[in-house]
Order: sequence, then C-alpha cells, then structure tokens
Amino acid sequence: MELAFIQNIGGGFLIFLLFSLAYFILWVYCILDVIQSEFKDQNMKLIWIVILLFAQGFGPIAYLVLGRGTKKIA
Repeated sequence: MELAFIQNIGGGFLIFLLFSLAYFILWVYCILDVIQSEFKDQNMKLIWIVILLFAQGFGPIAYLVLGRGTKKIA
C-alpha cells in the first residue's frame, strides 16, 4: 500500500522534498553561523541576517561565498 502511494506521487516530488530539506538545513546553518560569529564591522551581522531572511534563494549561497571574508579572525 505505501509503495503504491510513493510510486503515484512520482519521483519529482521526492527530489523536490530532498532539495527543500537540504536548502532548509543550509539556511539554518547560515543563520546560526551569523548569530554566533563576530564581524569586523558590527553592522555586518544585521546586514547578513536581513539578506538571509529576505533573499531566500540567493542569501545562504552569498553568505557562504562572501560572508566569510567579513568575519574577525580569532
């Protein structure tokens, strides 16, 4: 019964679900990393949080590429 249900919803839905889950995990990781990190400029923390909240498709990738350079070196 369950296998027939999975076959009826199609593989596209399963792939979409996996990508959505992976993106959500990436987004949560980036938010937590911004909150826990110290930045060279104190306003950068607020800027990155706003970018992550409002630029959903672009925010986490931009943070991973560009945000690392704005942190203080411990």
